[in-house]
Amino acid sequence: MKIRTFALGALCAILAATGLMITAGPAVSQNPGAAQMTLHGGKTGDVPFPHGQHQTVLGKCDACHGMFPQEKGVIDKKKEDGSLKSKAVMNQCTGCHKEMKKAGEKTGPTSCRGCHQKN
Repeated sequence: MKIRTFALGALCAILAATGLMITAGPAVSQNPGAAQMTLHGGKTGDVPFPHGQHQTVLGKCDACHGMFPQEKGVIDKKKEDGSLKSKAVMNQCTGCHKEMKKAGEKTGPTSCRGCHQKN
């Protein structure tokens, strides 16, 4: 009886640990991409994007990549084919920055000029 109880307890522990790993998801992709990127910001100017800093602070890729896959140039491609609205990424970014600011956390810019830079 003790062996069955131990085996059942061990099985439950393994299943629980596996479930935690699955729900936590990957911290950072095997291919993390460039540390610094430039996003095309339309008429208001390009947006220098500290990709590596976001990976470090957020610790998970799906905070942004739930909206688009991890591919070079994918944001522009999805905007061109109409599967990503032009301001969807910007709204995601500013929304996150505003939430962090409201929570008293250090965050990125929340104004247009804070991100967009005319050439």
